[in-house]
Amino acid sequence: MSSRRTVSLITLGCARNEVDSEELAGRLAADGWTLVDGDDGEKADVVLVNTCGFIEAAKQDSIETLLNAADSGAKVVAAGCLAERYGAELAEAMPEAQVLSFDDYTQISKRLDDVLAGRPLTPHTPRDRRTLLPITPVERSAASGPHTPGHLTFGADPEPLPEGVAPASGPTVPRLRLNGGPVANLKIASGCDRRCSFCAIPSFRGAYLSRHPDDVLREAEWLADQGVRELFLVSENSTSYGKDLGDLRALEKLLPRLAEVPGIERVRVSYLQPAEVRPGLVDVLTGTPKVVPYFDLSFQHASGPLLRRMRRFGDRERFLELVETIRARSPEAGIRSNFIVGFPGETEEDLAELTAFLEQARLDAVGIFGYSDEEGTEAAGFDGKLPEETIAERVEQLNQLAEELMAQRAEERVGTTVEVLVEAELDEGAYEGRAAHQAPEVDGSTIVYAETELRVGDIVPATVLTAMGVDLVAEHQEDADTP
Repeated sequence: MSSRRTVSLITLGCARNEVDSEELAGRLAADGWTLVDGDDGEKADVVLVNTCGFIEAAKQDSIETLLNAADSGAKVVAAGCLAERYGAELAEAMPEAQVLSFDDYTQISKRLDDVLAGRPLTPHTPRDRRTLLPITPVERSAASGPHTPGHLTFGADPEPLPEGVAPASGPTVPRLRLNGGPVANLKIASGCDRRCSFCAIPSFRGAYLSRHPDDVLREAEWLADQGVRELFLVSENSTSYGKDLGDLRALEKLLPRLAEVPGIERVRVSYLQPAEVRPGLVDVLTGTPKVVPYFDLSFQHASGPLLRRMRRFGDRERFLELVETIRARSPEAGIRSNFIVGFPGETEEDLAELTAFLEQARLDAVGIFGYSDEEGTEAAGFDGKLPEETIAERVEQLNQLAEELMAQRAEERVGTTVEVLVEAELDEGAYEGRAAHQAPEVDGSTIVYAETELRVGDIVPATVLTAMGVDLVAEHQEDADTP
């Protein structure tokens, strides 16, 4: 075997997966593997695909990616949610790829060594990972359970890690940034204790487990040393953060600490459950310097009866009250959400409730998804299934409405001043970035024109000139200070 072992890492799915991939990359780099970019034409010994297994479309994308990787002639390994969820079944259906479990992550280098040497891996039998930790949340932090991806712990390491993997001295963390740039995802928790009838994620991601605040803070400090200006806190449910640590206000306490990390200018939180958004959290998100007033709220629908079938709380009136409370505290706050259309039993009245909510709430960003059965979920066995044609029609109807409403909301920002984090230079005098109400990748972007040179990572004030859908065009305010 050559002493130089190369691996290409492909990440599919959500921001949580991106953090997991950087953990895998860090562990591999620390053990002497060289990461190569397949897009640059350099062939890797092993292609490691961090798959997504959330919905059918994501599964198919993962399978196609694995097959394409196998066509390159490299040895292929499947990790991530699809691999965890199906294990031996996936290995049997796809002999082109070896299959790993989350529990293999701590030994990822040895597993890839086996693959490179032609030693077959024994694929795991999937299990409900919720059963691997105590039922009572506060008992979990002391449990010595299975590995949880992305839950990195700082500790003394006598062997220095490669440049970029960790600070040159002091405690280390096995994470290697793959994409660079001034924004980084920071995982604060994993898993979910909710039992939404349509969602299979808790079964393969496991029960809810918070990272200790000190570990989160120290990783934030490391990211700041890497040039990160904005932290994007990710988890399956950020509003539950700390419940297993015995502190329901843990997120409210953590956010100001992260905002004080030198070099960090923005802290943003993703995936908030509306039923768990307490007044104190709204106050912190709208009143703490450097914590952006951004609310990624998981509404899913607005009809009370349908939400009960989804095993969720709330209705149009309660959700509108929350939106109004947020905007009363911070009129410029960004609010986004996703909605499922065509859930079993959804009536025209239910759809009308959702339509009315969208028209009244005027959210900054909206995602509309058609319902599809997910094996292993309660909803897969529900009656009242709608024809695919009906679901497609409703998705199209709501998508058109959402696009109109989002464009109107963006138009309301014309003439206002926004703070833009510069992420790329387009042409001389033109830059692309995001205002505070725009999260990475999902909420549009802002083009800034400036007469003076800006740098990637700058946060600059800019006057919004026009809107193009959810995207903004703005002009840098030359006489204002840049943080």
